[in-house]
Amino acid sequence: MRIDQLRIKGLRCLTDVEVALAPEINMFVGANGAGKTSVLEAAFLLSHARSFRSGAKEALLQRGASGLSAFAELRHSDERPVRLGLGRAGSRWEARVDGEAVSIGQLVRDCAVVCFEPGSHALIAGGAEERRRYLDWGVFHVEQLFLPAWRRYQRALKQRNSLLRSGNVVSDSLLEPWEFELAQAGTQIDIQRQTYLSSLRPKLAVEASELLPELGGVELRYKRGWAEDLDLAELLRDQRGRDLTRGHTTLGVHRADWSIAFEHAPMREHLSRGQEKLTALACVLAQASLYAERRGEWPIVALDDLASELDEAHQASVVRRLRAVGAQVLLTGTEIPKALEDVPARVFHVEQGKVSPPLL
Repeated sequence: MRIDQLRIKGLRCLTDVEVALAPEINMFVGANGAGKTSVLEAAFLLSHARSFRSGAKEALLQRGASGLSAFAELRHSDERPVRLGLGRAGSRWEARVDGEAVSIGQLVRDCAVVCFEPGSHALIAGGAEERRRYLDWGVFHVEQLFLPAWRRYQRALKQRNSLLRSGNVVSDSLLEPWEFELAQAGTQIDIQRQTYLSSLRPKLAVEASELLPELGGVELRYKRGWAEDLDLAELLRDQRGRDLTRGHTTLGVHRADWSIAFEHAPMREHLSRGQEKLTALACVLAQASLYAERRGEWPIVALDDLASELDEAHQASVVRRLRAVGAQVLLTGTEIPKALEDVPARVFHVEQGKVSPPLL
């Protein structure tokens, strides 16, 4: 999978930018704040319908702009072309595939971008929400029935929580249909997640052994969000009193989490910040590798500010790995890293929201 053309309008400091990308290595060079990360952000938006940066969605919109959009001419490994677009005017997002209006789910199914960036260590050291997003993106791309189940679950969760917060549950019969739906959809999601993680484990072991060999074997642990071997519907019924007091649903797949333990670092606290970053990178590459195995093509790999996140040896290792599998790579940095000195790459200069043609 590769993006041939990427056009961006009204995204942060990028007013109107169009770039023709190389099928393998693309390097965006510029000073801090020039807009190079926003180029990667545009590609990521088409794959996730959100930014990899933290903060409010409103911050994506360029000051004074009436809307923003990202458009890509994408080509799959079988040379099948697809035109993708995601735009926002006001608070509403609109997605298009080959000129036709589609759901966000249809858009992101056609485009896969994984990203390693300065905030990626949150995948290891941050809250559970980021890990659930990572997990569910992977499941979504290999399991066709995941999205309908996820939507059913979110609707039921919203309805049950609304009733709990209202304090007006005069009869258990008001909660029962939503608990039934939560249990049905939640159990399905849990099975899909566990199946995905079983496939991810060997990929993660390979990537971790390359990046963190000193830590020994790796184990991936999963908590589904309620007690093992117990029925979710029964637990939701038993927890009604506590949930009414708290005003929200305390059990279910929306409370799931996963963690990584190494043979020589069994607890997260045993990892240094550098090791957290390398572990997060191992997760990103493992997910990309599994996607390639299931879908027959590597996703696009975005590496933001790689030189500041990894030492030179690990930079070179990652670049070699991605070149070997033929993945399209989008990198940023304040200068060209040594890892690319002898590597064919298309280099763009970014300055004050403008992207120059490739340097020859």
